[in-house]
Amino acid sequence: MSLIHELVDEGVAPGVPVALVVAPGVGIALSWNSGRRVIADKDPLRVVAEVDTLGPRWIWWTSREDAEPLVASGIRPRACWDLGAVGRLLHGLSRDDAGAVWAAAFGLEQPPRAEGELSLLDLAGEAGDAVREDGHLSREWLRGGWADDLDRAQRWADVALRLHAVQEELVRALPDRRTGRGSTTLPYFIALSESMAALVCVELAHDGLPVDRAVLEEFLTTTVGPRPRTEVEEVSARHRRDREVWRHFPGEPVDLRNPSTVRDLLARAGIEVPDTRSWRLEPYAATSPGISALLAWRKAERVATTYGWAWAERDIGGDGRLRGTWTAAEGAGRMTASAGLHNLPSELRPSVRPLEGRVLVRADLGQIEPRVLAAVSGDAALAEAAREDDMYAPVARALSSDRATAKIAVLAAMYGQTSGAAGAALRDMDRTYPTAMAFLRAAEESGRRGADLRTYGGRLLPLSKLAGSPAAEGPDSDSAHGRGRFARNAVVQGAAAELFKAWTATVRAGLVGLDARIVMCLHDELLVEANEPDSARVVALMGTALESTASWWCAGSGVRLVAEVSVADTWADAH
Repeated sequence: MSLIHELVDEGVAPGVPVALVVAPGVGIALSWNSGRRVIADKDPLRVVAEVDTLGPRWIWWTSREDAEPLVASGIRPRACWDLGAVGRLLHGLSRDDAGAVWAAAFGLEQPPRAEGELSLLDLAGEAGDAVREDGHLSREWLRGGWADDLDRAQRWADVALRLHAVQEELVRALPDRRTGRGSTTLPYFIALSESMAALVCVELAHDGLPVDRAVLEEFLTTTVGPRPRTEVEEVSARHRRDREVWRHFPGEPVDLRNPSTVRDLLARAGIEVPDTRSWRLEPYAATSPGISALLAWRKAERVATTYGWAWAERDIGGDGRLRGTWTAAEGAGRMTASAGLHNLPSELRPSVRPLEGRVLVRADLGQIEPRVLAAVSGDAALAEAAREDDMYAPVARALSSDRATAKIAVLAAMYGQTSGAAGAALRDMDRTYPTAMAFLRAAEESGRRGADLRTYGGRLLPLSKLAGSPAAEGPDSDSAHGRGRFARNAVVQGAAAELFKAWTATVRAGLVGLDARIVMCLHDELLVEANEPDSARVVALMGTALESTASWWCAGSGVRLVAEVSVADTWADAH
């Protein structure tokens, strides 16, 4: 009987949680509720690929460490439960290592990271088991001691399965805040999608974003000058860019990178401004060649220092793919990326172009945070507005204002802005959408007090751990105000991040069998690189995946989620 038939007989089936431990060059260990198995093999990843065809939900400590070798070898696991990602969700951890998530699940103090060489202090009191007498995980095992042999690998898989059981129980015990509740709780769904988002991060880091080097290099040459061959040439190019600004102003040159000296420079030309922010200078650009040159210099300087030749050489591989490190949840839960991926200037987007025969399918969730506010607050009037394609239009009618003012009012409500036009708009919001406004104010008040909060999907926001002592500082201190503003926005932004990742996970599942992969996750924007013949199916998938996600994420709320989908040869053209 083949291995696959044996595992099927032993209960491994689609969706069954199976803890996986890979011992490189030795084999794999599996542990699930109705069985356990070690498989000796010099090529363990081959075995993992074979078992993955059964569709288990792999349990591992972190996708970053455990899934990376799989993805690098060409394996795209179908489903997983990431113990680190769920630990962050449940306990508001800033760490996702095994020692931290284990301790949090069992109510133990957070241990120091198990890094560096083992010491006698680390080994003291350890009897060779994965779990020490004090309840913490063995620091020897955390440093890789589980990989010594398959017996240890099996016991490490058993420990992972045990933690999964505890986490699942904790997740299912969290409140389900949906109006229409199903048999599966919302936090459980979110734990699954957060786990898959962590796996997507590994895949994004491996696959990279396609870049047309010729287009990029032409832009860099035009904007900051030719590629410098030496440091002297780099300094010379910087001075050349500076001179394009200096020549418009009388007197001695100044350091354009210092805001105070730039103010002095402008004052010499008769332009008095309280600061040199770009938005303050832009009204002068039409009539002042010097201001126009300064604003152009700033764009070029940003490219030169952050997205210039050094960036291109460091972060874009020989295969023309821009790669960075991705994190599935920072702050309130948003995905983040290094290598400038999340702040790529619009001027560089024309260079994001796949090879001939492939296209980019872009989907952007429309007005996602206001729609999320309607769902998570339970405000029926705002939910009714969110049924329309442009929800700001009905909000404007309800506020007796124009659309621009309505948009300001909604954004001011979520971000706690009270000055200027936003203040008057907020008063209208209080009258028209009292439930949503009460929800936001309650979150802000909790933040001021330093009381921990959970997002709509269950992520713990440990506000009590933010800087400042709520008991000593008082509710009107700067720290309290800062916590309050963070909490007010985080309950919306965090829920929106959970929705986005759930949608992303659904899209990823739908791409199986297509020559297409997700290459960018940008807050509310999803970018898929696809073989051109598959693009129509990917476009359709974006919409059906959103409908599927909405059916459980905002069940019973009446809120409608919308996405704008387009296909193009470059990221710029897809907008």
